[in-house]
Amino acid sequence: MNIAMALNTNKELKTFYSITEVSEMFGISASNLRFWEKEFPSIKPRKSGNNVRRYTKEDIEEIRLVYDLVKVRNMKLSTARELLHRNKQGAKDSSDLMDRLQNVRAQLMELKRELDGLT
Repeated sequence: MNIAMALNTNKELKTFYSITEVSEMFGISASNLRFWEKEFPSIKPRKSGNNVRRYTKEDIEEIRLVYDLVKVRNMKLSTARELLHRNKQGAKDSSDLMDRLQNVRAQLMELKRELDGLT
């Protein structure tokens, strides 16, 4: 899932995102996000006086890594947590590469559709 594409240009100007906005970006429930906060110490949204979570772009990047490992690659939470602890940069690089490859694939599929339309 390309989360960068999920952020429209207006939202890219935002400093903080609500738990509802973040859960919609990833297609997961708010309770799932709260659970991941407990399981992955690197996900630390700020909380306002009434415990309302406010996610930064850095928090969203951490969630993207967890999402990639748990939802896309089907890793168990304990395995994903260990991988991020041992080699977070490697996991991030791998996730970034997968996003780029998916974007290239989408562009190639669009090009193929356009070429098929010419014949």
